[in-house]
Formats: sequence, C-alpha cells, structure tokens
Amino acid sequence: MKNLLIIYPHWVPSNLAGVHRPRLIANFLNDFGWHPILLTVSPEYYEELADPDIARTASQDIEVIYTSAYKVSKPRVVGDIGLRAFPFLYKKAVELIKTRKIDFLWIPIPSFYSALLGRLIHSKTSLPYGIDYIDPWVRDISNRQDWRSKLSLFVAQRLEPIAVKKAALISGVSTAYYAPVLERNFKYKAIAHVGMPYGFDPKDHNIVIDRLKFPWPDKGCEPLVYAGAFLPNSHLFIKLLFQAIKLKVEQGAWDKNKQLFFLGTGFYAGITIADYAKQYGIESIVHEVRERFPFLHVLNFLSAAYAVMIIGSTEKHYTASKTYQALLSKRPVFGIFHKESSAVTVMEECQAASLLVEYTEQSEEQFLLSDIADKLELLLNGQFQWTPDLSKLEKYSARASAEALVHKLNDII
Repeated sequence: MKNLLIIYPHWVPSNLAGVHRPRLIANFLNDFGWHPILLTVSPEYYEELADPDIARTASQDIEVIYTSAYKVSKPRVVGDIGLRAFPFLYKKAVELIKTRKIDFLWIPIPSFYSALLGRLIHSKTSLPYGIDYIDPWVRDISNRQDWRSKLSLFVAQRLEPIAVKKAALISGVSTAYYAPVLERNFKYKAIAHVGMPYGFDPKDHNIVIDRLKFPWPDKGCEPLVYAGAFLPNSHLFIKLLFQAIKLKVEQGAWDKNKQLFFLGTGFYAGITIADYAKQYGIESIVHEVRERFPFLHVLNFLSAAYAVMIIGSTEKHYTASKTYQALLSKRPVFGIFHKESSAVTVMEECQAASLLVEYTEQSEEQFLLSDIADKLELLLNGQFQWTPDLSKLEKYSARASAEALVHKLNDII
C-alpha cells in the first residue's frame, strides 16, 4: 500500500465546498492501493460554523492528522486559513515525511497559498508533489474591478509560477481549469497532468437528516431549488430566466405554488438574485437565502423539490459539479449552460437534457429567452418524460476520479 499525503486546511466538520474534493478522492483511494493521509487544521481554528452531520460522508479509511493555526485577529486582518496555518502545516508535513514512508504529496487549492507548501516541502525533502485546481488561481476578473480582486490577481500571477515550478503533477476538476497553468508555466517542459471531476459518492444521497426544517412552506408550495453560489458569469442567465417568468406571470400562465428558492448563494458583491427578482416584479415567488446550508441538508432539499435548477456560467470551462447532485436527486433538472460545458455532455449522456438551455457567444438574447420560456412551459405542465439513465454517471463518479489520479501517480513514482 502506497501512502498519499494530502494537505488541505479544512476538513469535516467544515461545510466549505472545497472540503469535498479531498474527501471524495480519499474515500476511494484504498480501492486502488493507496492509503490517504490527510494533514489538516484542527476545527477550533475554523471561522465557519461546524456541520456535525458531514462527518458521516468521510470514509473511516482516511487517516487524519491535525495541526494548529494562528487564530483570526480582531480586527480581522488575515482570514485565509491557508496563510494562518502555513508554518504549522509545513512543519508537520516535513516531520511526517521524515518519519514515515510517504510516496507523494497532493495539494488541492484553494486555499491558494497552500500550493506554496508543495514547492517548499519538495525543496526540503525531495518528495514529488502535485497541485490540484478546484478553482483557477489566476483568473479572469474583467467583471470585477474592485481593488481586492485586482490585488488577488496581482498576487496570483506572481506566486503561481513559484508554486508549480517543481511540481510533478498538475490536476484539476477539469482540464480547462488547469490548461492555462500548463500554457503559462510548462511550455518547454513536459509535466504529468490529469483532469478528473469532483464526481460523487452515491452513499451521500442515502443519508437522511431527521427533523430537517425545509426553507419553504409545507402546504401548497412546489419549490424549484437552486443550491450553491451565484456565479459571477451567470447574471445574463438569471436576467433572462426572470424575464421569462415575468412574462408568464403577466400572462396568467404561472402557477403561484411554483416558487423559486436560491439557497446558499453567498455574500457576493454587486446585484443580487433578490435584486433581480424585485427588478422584474417577481419577488413574491423568488426567494434568496445567501447563507450556506450544510451539504447533507442541501441533498435532502434537492430530493424534496418539485425540480432542481442549475444556472451555469457563460464560460466554456464551467464544469458544474452540482450536476451530479442534481441528477442523483431523481428530480427533474432545469439547466442553463454554455454549450461546451462538460455539464451539457453529462446531461445528454444521461438522457436528461429535455429541460436544458444551451448558450453560445453567438446566441441572441431573444432566442435564449424563447428557449427558456419553452423549457419552463414543459417543466410547469409536466409535459416531458424524466427517466434519466443514471448508470451513465459512473465514469464521472468520485471513484472513477480517484482511479484516474492513482493511474497518474503510479506512472510518476
């Protein structure tokens, strides 16, 4: 059995989305001859509220080692736990590598600063390391010109080349997420790389939360549920969706029991979903809850919905890992994506594209509006067949992703 050291500052009971990347991969590593050792930070140093239920999703095969971090100061100057825990994670990782047989170091990011640990630890121990891109580090901020975004981009452009220079592997939730990394840093040097989606663990969807309070009324309400962050590049889709709904309301063609719930959208800058709903005069049937919900609560919400919504991004590389959760809810899925998004491929393969709207840069807004209206009409009237072939999801599962990672690791070492 080979040993994979994974450094990720958050772990269960943290409810941050990034926790699921190391969790889902580590849950299945033992199936392929690798023992996962997760180096993380003790929960007492987390800022977010704990989710005790989420521990039920992590395999008992994962060996978890905790370390310390600097506590958040008052006033809050440094919040990023990757920075607050940096020296502690480095010291403990070096100690583990010197006292135990560790075959490879794998660091999912963000926290982006954790990527620098790979370079430093490699310099100290010669252990090969890989960086896994959950999100792009150097990113397009053309729609965000605030000073924080500009500073973040400035820092990323200078730190990323340092972090990845000695890496033996670049991985990510899709090839498109890390392809620019290869272009920027490995034009003249070959490096192993692999794209593998978040995937899913089907056992997650069998966990029922007792006495769960749903975020909608019990009587009469048939909720259409969107769960997750409001993406910077999905404003166009929201505006067109709400415009289509407004027209149906004005025509008396909207069932008032069908209400939209946007859950866990986050505390983002700019116009909110609630703002758009008010702008289009449909605030009575559109509800936004910006606070995050625990992961298992969300799965239970999706399974209880009239339909699940996935409002994607105008970017081609957007993968929408929530597509798997939506399909596994066994509820109809209404989605809007870029035509080249991998989410479109997934839904088409599963024969679940009857409520799918596809966008391209050449799409005229009026055409998209008409397509959205048509798909909404199908959804509202139930005049469609919803019998997706979920067996087609297996190749996108977390187990398949873990196998793809192990295949590359075995090639490297």
